[in-house]
Amino acid sequence: MAGKVWLVGAGPGDVGLLTIKGREVLQQAEVVVYDALVGEGVLGLIPEGAKRIFAGKRSGNHFLKQEETNRVLLEEALDGKRVVRLKGGDPFVFGRGGEELELLVEHGIPFEIVPGVTSAFAVPAYNGIPVTHRDFCSSVHIITGHRRADHSYDIDFEALVRTRGTLVFLMGTAALPDLMNGLLAAGMDPDMPAAVLERGTTSKQRRVSATVGTLERVCSETTIQTPAIIVVGRVCALADTFGWAEKRPLAGVRALVTRPRELVSTLANLLREKGAEVLELPAIRIVPVKDMTVVDAAIERLSAGGYDWLVFTSPSGVGVFFDRLIALRDLRALGGVKLAAIGQGTQKALLKYGLRADFLPSVYDGETLGRELRAACAPGSRILIPRAAIGNHELIEELEKGENLAVTDVAAYDTEYAAIPDAEGLIQDVDFAVFTSASTVRGFAAAVPDADFSRVNAVCIGRQTAAEAQKRGMRTWVSEKATLEALVKAVEEAARKLRIEN
Repeated sequence: MAGKVWLVGAGPGDVGLLTIKGREVLQQAEVVVYDALVGEGVLGLIPEGAKRIFAGKRSGNHFLKQEETNRVLLEEALDGKRVVRLKGGDPFVFGRGGEELELLVEHGIPFEIVPGVTSAFAVPAYNGIPVTHRDFCSSVHIITGHRRADHSYDIDFEALVRTRGTLVFLMGTAALPDLMNGLLAAGMDPDMPAAVLERGTTSKQRRVSATVGTLERVCSETTIQTPAIIVVGRVCALADTFGWAEKRPLAGVRALVTRPRELVSTLANLLREKGAEVLELPAIRIVPVKDMTVVDAAIERLSAGGYDWLVFTSPSGVGVFFDRLIALRDLRALGGVKLAAIGQGTQKALLKYGLRADFLPSVYDGETLGRELRAACAPGSRILIPRAAIGNHELIEELEKGENLAVTDVAAYDTEYAAIPDAEGLIQDVDFAVFTSASTVRGFAAAVPDADFSRVNAVCIGRQTAAEAQKRGMRTWVSEKATLEALVKAVEEAARKLRIEN
């Protein structure tokens, strides 16, 4: 039985510009064929078990020829797979999407188109340039700057000049001199504002502003990196007034977030709100222990009133334990047991089940939790702690100092290291790696065992996490509190310090 193909527009780079439908389709993919222009953040959303096929395509460098890409889509679909063709921008705006459909139609393969946010509009917007403005223009025109095989252009420059509208050239940086000369020869005012917008919507975006008459010279004095677009029109003069992206506190920062996949989004969103480009690449995965016999026995004892306290040391522990409890019983099994959580993140996980922690330590770490909970417990209290198979020893050591406290430490889940695609390259291209636990540091290190970790700027949620990073020679910053909000603040402070140093 044949599969199906989705042509999905990935947008210009910022993962936040991927459409809701595009994200939903991508997360159901079995095969993903992607271009070089797809942002790393979007690639981070590809399901872990999906087959990845790189189709390349950047100016002067084609990993797969177009005909080969078309054939790959057909073959994977004929094999019964859910195939996502992930394309930068919009697949039908100079994305050759129509060509890729022709072979599918010929063989009767079902397909869908998921439009994407085109760089022609999004990149100027991220640079404070409205492509239309009633005081400046009444039209906008998108033109490919890509030359044909015979090196000629199919562009009516005189018609473009007569429109008096905003002109957006895609894939035109290599032909910048020819494009500007063509406009000048057609009668455009040499003083018409113009700009080259490089790597728009990403942490490395840059704007080179000039006029049609001077843009070639100004760009020759710097190195323009692709992808980049060219914008011509009076609206370009508004960039200094309307520029907003560069004013955010984490503008220009590229951060790698290594939390487990099910927990990564909250931290990533907080960083993006501050302007960072975030790569969501979980270094670890949380899986329930294979043999749940001990966990099941603890749940049965809990339902019979056998514990006074139920203690959680991570959001993952909350999820694994309650998934199992609900599979066997329901929340009434808790009876009158009191709940303790190591921090606000774990507290939020409990709130998803309609539960609130009775106890939070003053400092969100295992040692403080153990010491302060010990003081809060009545003599002889029975305490159940479902947590990672390899857990923090300080918590148990502190509790065992209490008066006749009966502690049941149950291994509810394992922490496994997850593969990080192109991890070596990512270390070289990120400003900060953000760690929320010592296990995420270990998982990250396991993915790149031969890396020079002295080049990694690590922002850590607590002293134990920082100690794990320091063992490997990473430069570390530690949040004042063990909360995601404090962790983001620590990234801001680290970014300010590095800007001063550089």
